[in-house]
Amino acid sequence: MSKPNSVDTLIEYCFRRLGAPVVDINIDYQQAKERIDDALELFAERHFDGVEKHYFKHQITSSDISNGYIDTSALTQGAGYSGGIGGNNIVAVTKVLQFGGNTNNMFNIKYQMSLNDYFGINRNLSYSSALGMASYDSTKRFISLIEDMFDPEKMIRFNKVSNKLFIDMDWSEDASIGEYLIIDAYTKLDPKQNPEIFDDKLLKEYATALIKRQWGANLAKFEGVQLPGGVSLRGAEIQSEANEEIQRIEEKVQLEYELPINFMIG
Repeated sequence: MSKPNSVDTLIEYCFRRLGAPVVDINIDYQQAKERIDDALELFAERHFDGVEKHYFKHQITSSDISNGYIDTSALTQGAGYSGGIGGNNIVAVTKVLQFGGNTNNMFNIKYQMSLNDYFGINRNLSYSSALGMASYDSTKRFISLIEDMFDPEKMIRFNKVSNKLFIDMDWSEDASIGEYLIIDAYTKLDPKQNPEIFDDKLLKEYATALIKRQWGANLAKFEGVQLPGGVSLRGAEIQSEANEEIQRIEEKVQLEYELPINFMIG
């Protein structure tokens, strides 16, 4: 039997793992499909292999300035990626590249340092440059400190439910129509573009446990009913076993597969 590579083949795998076709799995296909969706949701939100870093290029519009936020659902696919990954797939936004600092502007201090000092460092053409990389590095750090004091990096807030990316700034003063922003974000993988997801060991275990719990919940409606031959249904017991398996898998995800929390100290 080939490896699962779609929702249908994963459902078939889970049914066989639970005993089919020897045992009749009393669960509707739509129920099974929804449990697969639940498993994929956990995989995307908690598993480090369920997301991928993307960079989205966005040109500021008049609507962004009047709203005071960026509607991430309108973002096109990330730069350098194919497969139709758009803003609707964003799970988290980690950074928006800071405004300004363009070294193509000849009146910018970074441009002048690049123009006058890079060559001199290697050729010792002036006293300041002759001090080498140490002097140049300390000067760059001092300039960066000044920039952080007078033009600090903008704080951001993002909610994947509302698809709103807030940048804490005065939009009328700090943003201009037509200016570009680069949004550093994590997006969930599209199973249709990455069918290898369906063969992930953890996903298969979790999907099987979820389907087992649904099976037990269905049978629990007929708890105590005697079948021909004296056989009785044990839906509540199957449901309880599935709950224990689900709890064990979710704890395993937190300990082994979830990205660590970035603690802020200060």
